[in-house]
Amino acid sequence: MSSIKRSVQVMDLLARKSPLGVRAIATQLALPLGSVHRLLLDLEEEGIAERTADGEWELSFRLLEITGSQLERIELPRLARPHAEKIAQATGETVNLNALSGRNGVCIDKVRGNEGMQLDMRIGSRGPMHCGGAGKVMLAYMAPSEQAKVFELPLVALTAKTITDLDVLKAELVRIKARGYSIDDQEVVIGVYCVSVPILDRNGHPAGSMSITGPSVKAPGEAIIPKVALLNEACGAVSRRIGYLGDWPLLAQPVVA
Repeated sequence: MSSIKRSVQVMDLLARKSPLGVRAIATQLALPLGSVHRLLLDLEEEGIAERTADGEWELSFRLLEITGSQLERIELPRLARPHAEKIAQATGETVNLNALSGRNGVCIDKVRGNEGMQLDMRIGSRGPMHCGGAGKVMLAYMAPSEQAKVFELPLVALTAKTITDLDVLKAELVRIKARGYSIDDQEVVIGVYCVSVPILDRNGHPAGSMSITGPSVKAPGEAIIPKVALLNEACGAVSRRIGYLGDWPLLAQPVVA
């Protein structure tokens, strides 16, 4: 039996019957005592299991955090879809909903507008975090330790407009947080522009982002503020539904420079 299968069995047992001692776990699962002990130590090191004051074992809240993130990704499309439809109708452009998936962004839903040329991103498609409005805005609001993992990856150029210099990218992330939204100036596809706002979870971490994408030129400044306002209304409402309690919009007054 693989160690992964044993780990799942142990977590399932602890979820149903904890707290339990090592011997009780080994007996109920018919597993060697030594193997169960080593497995529990590994789970403890990863923050999945922890010992009680009596020396028995139970699941920690780390597993709840992991499953909570997955539930948020499942819930996001349902919560965001009415807002996305409203924005697509108002702007005529495509509204994409994205979520974090490891060190990438993934498109989990979209609503097409009525413009002729649009970025037809397939649902389920992944994209790098260093380019595009959706990826950059999620990256900007990630914890520094999580950002560092993305910074380790090569900054691959998708177009001549893609940011490929790490210092330039870091400066861009500072600007994004200063104004509360990100801009994609043809970084993914030439002729396609995007503006994006993050969706934050109960811990203030990015659970996803919503973006308006299409052929109309988008740049920081007064002209983009109406689209940012639409996204802020939508992303703020979804963020509240998944537990975010901080200030919204992320800026009291939008920065236009």
